Amino acid sequence: MSYFKKTEYEIVPTQSFTILRNCSGCGRKTCFKNTNRFRVNANGNKLDVWLIYQCEKCRHTFNITIYERQSPASIPKEEYRGFLENDGQLAMRYGTDTGLFTRNRAEIDFDHIDYRFKKLSETIKSDACEGREMITIQNPYGLKIRLEKLAADILGMSRNQIKKQMQEGKIKMEHISFQTVFIQIDALP
Repeated sequence: MSYFKKTEYEIVPTQSFTILRNCSGCGRKTCFKNTNRFRVNANGNKLDVWLIYQCEKCRHTFNITIYERQSPASIPKEEYRGFLENDGQLAMRYGTDTGLFTRNRAEIDFDHIDYRFKKLSETIKSDACEGREMITIQNPYGLKIRLEKLAADILGMSRNQIKKQMQEGKIKMEHISFQTVFIQIDALP
């Protein structure tokens, strides 16, 4: 019996991004981790909000600017309450926002990002193309992960096995866009 299987996944970080930067305490470039804490400062009728990062070695801090000189009315009330209560989910949301790190000129350590795959959909059709599988991987966080590694993680194979299958033409991979990867598999054993 032949089949056609189409599956869509999304890459989801399991923790906040780590930052690489020069640490004045260590005197060299080190990793800074998200403390899951915010700093809120009022200056007259304006607010500043930062997400606090801390050096893994010496505990020096670095603040990532979320809001700068904002009117309190311009910040949603639930979000403002989350800043004051050091809400972990809010810290995770901002700790995985690549745009926030770009605006703050903070270098994300893409080599040490923990992530998982969230299955979004799966469709199986019988009597279609023989043993063909299509996989789409959404990467909304813009994580820099090699195509072979993504395929190996999803298919439970080694990267060498994936490369061999690619050379034999059984697996084809391509970036549809910066945030979408397409994998086509033809009758794997």
